[in-house]
Amino acid sequence: MTPRPGPGLRPFSIKTKLGTLVVVSVFITTGLLMVALRTETELRFITVFSVIASMLITQFVAHGLTAPLDEMNTVARAISHGDYTRRVSGAGRRDELGDLAVTINSMADDLEAVDRHRKELVANVSHELRTPIAALRAVLENVVDGVSAADPETMRTALKQTERLGGLVETLLDLSRLDNGVVPLRARRFEVWPYLSGVLKEAGLAAGRRGLVSGSGNHARADVHLHLDVFPPELTAHADAERLHQVVANLVDNAIKHSPPHGRVTVRARRGERPGSLTLEVLDEGPGIPESERHRVFERFNRGSATGGDGGTGLGLAIARWAVGLHGGDIGVAESSRGCRIRVTLPGVPKAAG
Repeated sequence: MTPRPGPGLRPFSIKTKLGTLVVVSVFITTGLLMVALRTETELRFITVFSVIASMLITQFVAHGLTAPLDEMNTVARAISHGDYTRRVSGAGRRDELGDLAVTINSMADDLEAVDRHRKELVANVSHELRTPIAALRAVLENVVDGVSAADPETMRTALKQTERLGGLVETLLDLSRLDNGVVPLRARRFEVWPYLSGVLKEAGLAAGRRGLVSGSGNHARADVHLHLDVFPPELTAHADAERLHQVVANLVDNAIKHSPPHGRVTVRARRGERPGSLTLEVLDEGPGIPESERHRVFERFNRGSATGGDGGTGLGLAIARWAVGLHGGDIGVAESSRGCRIRVTLPGVPKAAG
């Protein structure tokens, strides 16, 4: 978008137009008076001509100012009634009304995006809740009707569906915290190797159980090998361990889902430039992320073109970006010769605290 001129640089501001209107009216009146003096025309005729000319010019200028305001009022009313598709056509004007049109259009874009996210949230959550609830209901109905016995295997299946529901609720709670924007950051210094080792162990167990959770053995990923690479081994970092756990767990879970059979997922940790800073990379051997989709990969509900219908909510990477943002760090897709590489940088100890 071409930058608009600032308030003091508008070549055709409303103040300029009104000032020009006054100057033109004065010149017309003065000119007619001079004509009257030279031709001895009666003053009343000059007054009438002067008033008519000033009214025509004023009407022309007023129409140029009020017509966009009428359109803005119509668009604003439509937006207030939930129609976020309307836009103001005067965004190209080089005056205050043009700036107002740009602001209204930007507001409409934001409201349309929020409304779209709300609808997507309802649709995605409904879809995600339907599968485990239906499976859990089927298991319990079979037990109640005597079709199947309440043996450990049946109860284990019901438990897995309950765990899936619990995981979805936790994800929604994280999303609520993201929207509210008020989350305390409890940063502390910790050893990276044992911390990441514990996160990867949990991720491996969760991946191995995914077949029972989804109800299909096709999604069990116990075959994916998780590798931890920390250098130096005694590396320490300064961050909120709970929020960082969300980042690593979501990135590893995403990498496992997109890994080929018997693939390898590597979590690499290195020291950053500042005290307590950390650079994390999660690498997989999957199909990778097309360059055209990299700018959208951290958006909510974005499942990408290579998800393969894994049943994810599309919230994991959005939550990871939120948690990294709380630390003042960066997260993004880095170049990789194979698979996908997600890089996270955490700033470490704040300068004021250092």
